[in-house]
Amino acid sequence: MFEKLIVIDCRGHLLGRLASFVAKEALAGQKIMLVRAEDINISGSFMRNKLNLLMKRHKRMSTNPRRGPFHHHSPADMLMRTIRGMLPHKIYKGSAALQRIKAVDGCPAPFDKVKKMVVPAALRVTRLRPGRKYCTLKRLATETGWKYQDVVEKYEAKRKANAAKWYESKKN
Repeated sequence: MFEKLIVIDCRGHLLGRLASFVAKEALAGQKIMLVRAEDINISGSFMRNKLNLLMKRHKRMSTNPRRGPFHHHSPADMLMRTIRGMLPHKIYKGSAALQRIKAVDGCPAPFDKVKKMVVPAALRVTRLRPGRKYCTLKRLATETGWKYQDVVEKYEAKRKANAAKWYESKKN
């Protein structure tokens, strides 16, 4: 399915399943924009995922921590890191595929009026059994150092109000 640009709304998707779909499409040559990365779900309880993340954050280079590994705070960067792990990013093909992918928190101006896709194979409601625990990347990132949740929520509320106003005018 080659289009000029695919815009995927990440809300309600499972992190790993969405990342694998995006990685495969990017390797095939498709440009992909991921919006609302903060609303991605991760299977498993919040505490389990938080402990996993804190264990990863503990890893650093003993002689000079500025050399890496770098631990990202924003949900969009966490998503990009997950996708990078599914690509051969050290060879040309993989780095070119990674450059075709962009992820953002919230839904910025040009993409709020573009038709957004969902990936049915990666949706939490279709893949996770009812009653199983899950958490959102927004809460995980906020409790481990992301400081911009309130900023993103403010812009999202403004965007939703404008969308509701537009919908009312179109409906009448």
